[in-house]
Amino acid sequence: MRVGICGLGTVGSGLFNLFANNRSEIDRKTVISVELVQVGCRRDHPDCDLSSVNVTRDIFDVARNPEVDVLVELIGGTDTAKDLVLEAISHGKHIVTANKALIALHGNEVFAAADAKGVTVRYEASIAGGIPIVKAIREGLAGNQIEWVAGMINGTTNFILTEMSKEGSNRSFDDVLKEAQDLGYAEADPTFDVEGIDAAHKLTILASIAFGIPLNFEAMYTEGISRITSDDIQFAAELGYCIKHLGVAQRDGDDVELRVHPTLIAEDQMLAQVNGVMNAVMVGSDAAGATMYYGAGAGARPTASAVMADIIDAARETSVPNLGFNDWSEPNFLPISSISSSYYLRLAVEDKAGVMANVTTVLSNHEVSIEALIQKDARVRDAQIVILTNEVVESQMDAAISELESLENVTSSVSRIRVASF
Repeated sequence: MRVGICGLGTVGSGLFNLFANNRSEIDRKTVISVELVQVGCRRDHPDCDLSSVNVTRDIFDVARNPEVDVLVELIGGTDTAKDLVLEAISHGKHIVTANKALIALHGNEVFAAADAKGVTVRYEASIAGGIPIVKAIREGLAGNQIEWVAGMINGTTNFILTEMSKEGSNRSFDDVLKEAQDLGYAEADPTFDVEGIDAAHKLTILASIAFGIPLNFEAMYTEGISRITSDDIQFAAELGYCIKHLGVAQRDGDDVELRVHPTLIAEDQMLAQVNGVMNAVMVGSDAAGATMYYGAGAGARPTASAVMADIIDAARETSVPNLGFNDWSEPNFLPISSISSSYYLRLAVEDKAGVMANVTTVLSNHEVSIEALIQKDARVRDAQIVILTNEVVESQMDAAISELESLENVTSSVSRIRVASF
């Protein structure tokens, strides 16, 4: 089987060198020889010896090359990547990609083209780097009905919240973000990471695999971490929780929830122990129960490992459908206003008699019950009230927050973080 790589950046160079360094191991695990025959890249990579491979500066040469059986798309982006992949499919080539945005936004079109041409599209590396979560759901849990998927699937946000949560750190979001950029964990423009877009792309794909539903990025509720403060971190810890940026996909009959947002998780839960730039995904299923998959979510070697696994699968000519199932199931995607959750609320109030009674009355009027409450008085600023509620529908909480913010003695907007338990 002959392979062509398009893109020789971080992941592409890692894959090229994995071919060079693990040649005998790759051959041992396939029944046919896997040969790298062409690389399409705008410029050579200093860590790669390209002397023994055909190199082209036009990536579409790889898509049209009759000597290439599998095109590996590692250029990133969506528009050119989609054109490249569709061109390769039209020439009867299998596709391996690490491009989560491509799959999340254009996957339905790409898979339809691949099905029509009788080729496969593999995308293990698009979700969580070196964690084989696609294979775990599609193969290891194939006999299960998947009920929910949840996890930290962006290393940048996990690093930032971990650093903000270290004992005694009292560090701001902006401070830790700058450190993440200095360390190379965050881009110069970190929007895709810190506002949850990257995680939402990945969760869109995970939900499709898990539940057998169309890819629907537009149905995703997405919220980032830029408004999380050191006060939120401290108050959550006092209540026995940590704050994580969580992706959650859940199915109940025909109803499907898709959401990415900051979440309070009890400190004794497995997901709460996942720190730094590491990723973790938990899967809840009817037979196997809750299982967790942990590892490096990005980087040249972990992501190249996932790409290589897909190439080896293509060489083995497995007959798994492109999304792991044969028929679509059309769900009802629930808006965020319809989901139920417990909530962490933080608000500043004037330190006057009767204010707390007003706050609790508003919550009671909206049928929001209180599980825990912390009040912090301060001489130099208004009192801080932190409330942990029992489970309530989001629309009720929206109405309660709106009324709280209209109270004369409430001097801040209400910070809200959802609470999860797995």
